Amino acid sequence: MMLLACLFLPVIGGMLVVLAGRWPNIRETVSILTGIALFSLVLQLPTAAPVAVLAEPAPGFKLTLHIEPLGYVFACLASFLWIVTTVYAIGYMRAHHEQNQTRFYFWFAVAIAATMGIAFSGDMLTLFVFYEILTLATWPLVTHSQTKEARRSGRIYLGVLLSTSMGLLLLSISLIWWLNGSLEFQPGGVFDNTVAAPVLAIIYALFVFGVGKAALMPFHSWLPAAMVAPTPVSALLHAVAVVKAGVFTIIKGTFYLFGLDNLSVSGANEYLLPVAAITIILASLIAMQQDNLKARLAYSTVSQLSYVVLGALLANVFGIIAAAMHLVMHAFAKITLFFCAGAIMVASHKTEISDMRGLGRRMPYTMGAFVIGALGIIGLPPLGAIWSKWYLTLGVIGNEYWSIIGVILVSTLLNIAYLLPIPIRGFMDEYEHKGSKEISEAPLACLLAIGITSVGCVALFFYAPQLVEFLAGGFER
Repeated sequence: MMLLACLFLPVIGGMLVVLAGRWPNIRETVSILTGIALFSLVLQLPTAAPVAVLAEPAPGFKLTLHIEPLGYVFACLASFLWIVTTVYAIGYMRAHHEQNQTRFYFWFAVAIAATMGIAFSGDMLTLFVFYEILTLATWPLVTHSQTKEARRSGRIYLGVLLSTSMGLLLLSISLIWWLNGSLEFQPGGVFDNTVAAPVLAIIYALFVFGVGKAALMPFHSWLPAAMVAPTPVSALLHAVAVVKAGVFTIIKGTFYLFGLDNLSVSGANEYLLPVAAITIILASLIAMQQDNLKARLAYSTVSQLSYVVLGALLANVFGIIAAAMHLVMHAFAKITLFFCAGAIMVASHKTEISDMRGLGRRMPYTMGAFVIGALGIIGLPPLGAIWSKWYLTLGVIGNEYWSIIGVILVSTLLNIAYLLPIPIRGFMDEYEHKGSKEISEAPLACLLAIGITSVGCVALFFYAPQLVEFLAGGFER
């Protein structure tokens, strides 16, 4: 019943938001209270539980729910950041005079409900169903402004995500069921040694590329295109639900469907390592060329997601732990950066990096938080991402993939090159633009959310050992 409540509570909250749409204060209070109630409920769940049948749409095909450490962490992450993003959205949406705010809060709630379904899925069929629901629920958010550009971005969004999931992921799932007669998640995977290595490699490649939400090249174009949406939606896409649902699916499928031993013995994972490595470097290089701040952050996300994919592809314990850790570390760092980008846009109406010289002197709190988020992406202490990159490096060394070490080092330097110049110019350069005296910090709600996620980036550095211990309990073979 508690698992069902996690699925339906956000939907009920979304319906109440629609009913209260005429009264903005009540509408937003309902949204925040629903987020708090969901997060409190998730915290009360046991960290492990038997499989529960949600429905049986056809004989032999069941939709099941299950709690295990990885899914529990993902559910905690998404439900907590929903609260923070809602607080931020109140300040942003009002200050920016966004239209259709009730619709925004409703579809945001539905997207969180789908994310809960993904987090607690007990088998691949259930995960696939909620994965598709999440795609459809976030499309109205991407096209929120209803401009010609937004509608075009929405078509790209649906086109890429639905074509990869229906054309590749569904085929992979069908082949898994045909070979094994089971899609249930289980430690060590569902395959046995009777499946030939080339067959396993093909199915795994279909699976990885089929998870379009992970934005692995060449199926990444939807992510930069979706940046036309309001900043709270960008935060949802990059940190709370969508891309995190993608890399979560790859981590969970790698461990619970294919099995680390099966992949490492067959070598089915090694064919995809160059794809992840190329995505890490190429996306970073493209990010350096973007003058639009949100576009630069979008390509940064494409690069950082491939860190998670790379960790899963290593097919060892260090790699899978690193992947799960980076899912959390990147979420807090990237949502901080997007919050800062939105705050800058609301307060100064500037979206291009070249126009932000000296802006840190007008918005020191926002630009200071940007430094924290940037260092979190780079992976410097005392920010949490240093631990996920450390475990990723251990996983690479364990498999003796020495060229991948070079990829991680070069990527870190590129992170520095495309992120740190923004706050450096913001603080060091003079602000000479006309009307600069009128620029100040963003609304208080935005600053509060930025402060919470910035503190989270630092807190994860100190609580990383506990996170590792908890995740390792779910990855015992």
